[in-house]
Amino acid sequence: MANPSPSRAERLHAALTQAFAPSVLRVQDDSAHHAGHSGAQAGGQSHYSVLMVSAAFQGVNRVARSRAVHTALAAEFGPAEQGGMHALALTLRTPDEHEAVKGR
Repeated sequence: MANPSPSRAERLHAALTQAFAPSVLRVQDDSAHHAGHSGAQAGGQSHYSVLMVSAAFQGVNRVARSRAVHTALAAEFGPAEQGGMHALALTLRTPDEHEAVKGR
């Protein structure tokens, strides 16, 4: 029996792990919260949120972090009607930033 294709969340997780070697990575499919909205697909897998903590972000500003993630995930974006990812909410931190937030 053949393995089913990985879900978009699994592909995002794999691509981000390879590109950034994160110490924390959470990929959440938020598509159900956007049902009926523009860009929402019947099968979901269109809206995601990501929390990623990586030393690769040290000394890198927020815009550059976001651009780097979008570049790493470029293959997942595209027209919604062709199954492309529509929305991606990012929380990108260094390990020190993450510890500071946890300590609040």
